Amino acid sequence: QVQCMLQDVGSNLATPLSSAREAHRKRTSFSEKPVLELEQWIDSYSEQLPPLRAFILPSGGRSSAALHFSRAVCRRAERCVVPLVQAGEADPNVAKYLNRLSDYLFVLARYAAMKEGKEEKIYIKPEP
Repeated sequence: QVQCMLQDVGSNLATPLSSAREAHRKRTSFSEKPVLELEQWIDSYSEQLPPLRAFILPSGGRSSAALHFSRAVCRRAERCVVPLVQAGEADPNVAKYLNRLSDYLFVLARYAAMKEGKEEKIYIKPEP
């Protein structure tokens, strides 16, 4: 489902709002529904996790590390999309979706670590 939504994200980004024909804008519009769905998934997995009391470093085993890496890629994509939204060329829901997707990947990384019995590494600020 996420893969399909990312395809829709790409379609929206490839159809600049200022120059695309109305029919194309309509076909590639991006609603808030997928954003809300991600928020429900985040809540569902978060309820099963211990509360987060400190920053954690990407860790927690292979599955968790892969999800942390995916989150970093998603954040990079979000940073690229924000100027397009600010310029009025892409739907604001696209940026919201990428933002919530990165949060979802973070929660999934924590969940994977928990399920695999792997420890998450807590960030400890180095002494000056």
